[in-house]
Amino acid sequence: MEKISVLIADDHKLIRETWSFILNNDPRFTVVAECGDSEQAVEMAKSKKPQIVLMDINMLPISGFEATEKIRKVSPASRIIGISMHSQPAYAKKMLQIGARGYVTKNSSKEEMITAIMEVHGGNKYICDEIKNNISELVLEENKDVPNVNALTEREIQIINLIKEGQSSKEIAMSLNISLKTVEVHRHNILKKLKLKNSASLVNFINNVATSM
Repeated sequence: MEKISVLIADDHKLIRETWSFILNNDPRFTVVAECGDSEQAVEMAKSKKPQIVLMDINMLPISGFEATEKIRKVSPASRIIGISMHSQPAYAKKMLQIGARGYVTKNSSKEEMITAIMEVHGGNKYICDEIKNNISELVLEENKDVPNVNALTEREIQIINLIKEGQSSKEIAMSLNISLKTVEVHRHNILKKLKLKNSASLVNFINNVATSM
């Protein structure tokens, strides 16, 4: 089986070396390059064409956000996962908006990082549990006056999070490995519980939460 090629861009040498060691000792991966300079990361992505880029958002001389945008141009097939100490949903949202496929905080476990790589390599988006929990808390906090918001199931909150990311029902079905019909049933139940009239009202509800970030 062909190994998944990975580029690690992080300005902390110990983190780079640790992840290189972990991934190179897993038969599914091979680290083709690592660097602590964001402009060098762009050049390495251009020459190495890695399948996965682990991009620390706090980089120099340009930010990980800017480096991500540049890598998307020079190596469009590379799928980027944002890595950060920041657990605020706004950072994850920005990374996804500029083309990253995942976001994992540095509080995440080794297992979750590997899951993120596998999911993103498989064509899915991945947001780590810490960010998902924070988004869910924002949804509940900002809308605690909405009837029955506490009645939302974990799956329904998950779907709300994916809608917030801009995913269509079809993309949500693929992300969660469920049928399109099941997604539509969940959306219907969400509308009913939140006492919203239609899908447009749901999108507006989610956007109102997003603007608070």
